[in-house]
Amino acid sequence: MIDREIIINKIKLLNRISISPMCQYSADRHGNPSSWHYQHLGYLSQLGAGLLMLESTSVSKEGRITLNDLVLSNNRNYLSFCNLVKFLKKKSGIKIGIQISHAGRKGSAYVPWKKANSSLKKNSWKTYSASAIAKDKYWPIPKELNNKKIKKIIKDFCNSASLANKANFDCLEIHMAHGYLLHQFFSPISNKRNDQYGGSLEKRCKLLIQIAKEIRKIWPAKKILGARITGSDFIKFGSTVEDAIYLTKNLEKIGFDYVCVSGGGILTRTNIKFKKGYNVNNAYNIKKFTKKILIQTVGMMQDLKFSDNLINCKKIDLVSIAREFVNNPYFLFRYKKFKNKISDVPPQYARCIRY
Repeated sequence: MIDREIIINKIKLLNRISISPMCQYSADRHGNPSSWHYQHLGYLSQLGAGLLMLESTSVSKEGRITLNDLVLSNNRNYLSFCNLVKFLKKKSGIKIGIQISHAGRKGSAYVPWKKANSSLKKNSWKTYSASAIAKDKYWPIPKELNNKKIKKIIKDFCNSASLANKANFDCLEIHMAHGYLLHQFFSPISNKRNDQYGGSLEKRCKLLIQIAKEIRKIWPAKKILGARITGSDFIKFGSTVEDAIYLTKNLEKIGFDYVCVSGGGILTRTNIKFKKGYNVNNAYNIKKFTKKILIQTVGMMQDLKFSDNLINCKKIDLVSIAREFVNNPYFLFRYKKFKNKISDVPPQYARCIRY
């Protein structure tokens, strides 16, 4: 079934595989896509997946991870993304999605490969989080968000969602995982608040649900709306799969089409044991307690026979794969179920593929 098309609302995906968001840290100084994104995403768009997700894109400048993050917050950004989407849709029939996020305490960070000679110090910015708790040793202590700033962040998410719709994206994904701001509210590791946004699971989910409800009002019902969530923090006293089930059931009630189950990220070191499909058990446990919402998962899912079996057994509905599309670009077409889709490969390359 992994190769079969699926229709979500009015959007037809040619198969059940999504190219997962991969941070490139290559935006221009305004947060717009650069020539690198045209090259990178144009290439990925022709590798056979049903959905191509753009990397985590910040809803505001202060919500960036690094100075080189994509941002979707104003008309200049909108026009730049609009041009990129037009370019990608001319390249192939793949559907295009975007993941929007706020880095919270993980922001004002170095671009990974530029740290040694970065000038970040003079261009750094104050970070915010659910509580004034640093991510790790040597990380700055963020400022605890007050209600006024929280309302502003909700508006920022809604603004980005509206601009993404205008730019003609087919899918919108809200990033609630990987240790970024919404995950910082969700996890008891980073949320020690005593107000309406902290304490019980219900309160720790409040901001996530508020944003989800507001975006559901904006995002067209004919398009795809999802969220990347944390199945488990994989750490003592962290969030659990039961917490993820509660969040997913609420997103289902709101009208989200899918959740992508990931894990970890709230601290630098967790107890994750990286192995094939390490988020699958959590994804399946979530699926057992939901009805309509589609369950996708990510994390070493590139063994297509393994992933196909999971879909056939109805343990998950969709698969998200990232690095294998860079490491081994035409791996989909080498899987037996995709051999008949070789016509999707650019004819200049089709003769080069060996099975």
